[in-house]
Amino acid sequence: MVRVCPTWLPAAPGSIVLSLICDVPVTCCAAAEVPRQPRNLNTRSQLMLIEACEIPDVKLIRPKQFRDARGFFSEVYSKSALAGAGLPDEFVQDNHSYSALAGTVRGLHFQKPPFAQAKLVRVTRGRILDIALDLRRASAHYGRHVAREISAENWEQLYIPVGFAHAFCSLEPDTEVLYKVTSYYAPDADAGVLWSDPDLGIDWPVTADHATVSEKDARLPRLRDLKPMF
Repeated sequence: MVRVCPTWLPAAPGSIVLSLICDVPVTCCAAAEVPRQPRNLNTRSQLMLIEACEIPDVKLIRPKQFRDARGFFSEVYSKSALAGAGLPDEFVQDNHSYSALAGTVRGLHFQKPPFAQAKLVRVTRGRILDIALDLRRASAHYGRHVAREISAENWEQLYIPVGFAHAFCSLEPDTEVLYKVTSYYAPDADAGVLWSDPDLGIDWPVTADHATVSEKDARLPRLRDLKPMF
């Protein structure tokens, strides 16, 4: 029977050590003797599918899951894959939010230049309706939005570029959302749009009377009252 010693166990080539499996003497091989195939960077495009949404600068990302009897493995972020899709952003901070109740709304948030943020949003537990609202005055899509259900089950992500406000509504209790941002949190640059502004035409899964919203978000201005930011 072949016994393989753990790769972290220090031993010179040809030396005899005790197997951690059953105290059987085994011979260690030099790491240099094991040939390694060069990694093909072209396979990056096979690990995640990146698609443009109805507002093309917003992207839906589908990382691939490799499943077996143990569970799954997934490469959820690849700088090279995003750069290859024309998204060369430098993410500097990871945020993690937990919403205890279904119907919790967070947003619509953004940071003003020069601290504006692009975001990469995913869900590790539960489900959300994720919203990206275009605030770019020169855009043909100004005032319009992209809405996608993102969940731990569908394993999709939403890329939201600079110039958009972001919000989400939890669709299940105990929902956890993780998102990367390209600029550090800057309290003085913090801004937003009222999530329930009727001019936005967002089909929220909860009414204003039943949503769980922070006092701060409930006081945000409507889009028509927002000064140009982008």
